[in-house]
Amino acid sequence: MIRNWSPAGGRVLRALRTAGIRRPAARAAAPVTHGLIVLCCLLFLVSPAAGLDPSLGSGDGLLAAQRAYFHRWGVIPADLFDGSPRALLTPATALFVHGSWVHLLGNMLFLYVFGVLTEERMGHVRFLLFFLGCGYLALLGYAIANDDSRQSLVGASGAISAVLGAFLYLFPRARVTSLLPFLLFMPLRFPAWLVLPFWAALQWLSAWRAGDGPGVAYLAHLVGFGLGFLCAWVRFGMRARVKAAPAPASEGENQP
Repeated sequence: MIRNWSPAGGRVLRALRTAGIRRPAARAAAPVTHGLIVLCCLLFLVSPAAGLDPSLGSGDGLLAAQRAYFHRWGVIPADLFDGSPRALLTPATALFVHGSWVHLLGNMLFLYVFGVLTEERMGHVRFLLFFLGCGYLALLGYAIANDDSRQSLVGASGAISAVLGAFLYLFPRARVTSLLPFLLFMPLRFPAWLVLPFWAALQWLSAWRAGDGPGVAYLAHLVGFGLGFLCAWVRFGMRARVKAAPAPASEGENQP
């Protein structure tokens, strides 16, 4: 099973201070972001991946149920282009399937941190269509590049990477807190235009070095990130970008 992990012109940048984003006072209304988080969490809790169903046990029975679940709802690249309508739907269903607690919590954290302000800038309906469309195309791009793979691909990371790409374009000067392992995880704040391209470069290097078998779908991250940045650029143009941010700005964590 492959885990697809884990600026606004004319408007004052509003920030929040929860889960890594700092905002002065009021919190942005982001019903789509919050709804997606709740939906993903609920679907995970009732799935075999959570390991909470006592009827499945904790041994081979649980593993078999998890494999069947990922195979049914995840993307199987080798089956995607066989003409089956069900297979063509899997890049959409896979967005709401996560492989483990760490996979789920990492993705939801980043969706919350970067999704709130992005949704506020884009608008609720447009953000939902953006999330679903870019997520679908990110998984499709991975499947095209690995069309002989029979590993199931699950997770919202492609869509969340698109949110990161859009955030980079819309809020390039927002300050992002990164935890650097080689500095003993010391939290340091850098502008988004520095942190997010660096994250994308790491995904690129990891994609080239990734071997066969289960792992992280770095290519889906790259496709999603590029699509998100491109969509924000096409939709908003130069008028959407933050010119200056003297007030407390948003902070993210390390990477999805």
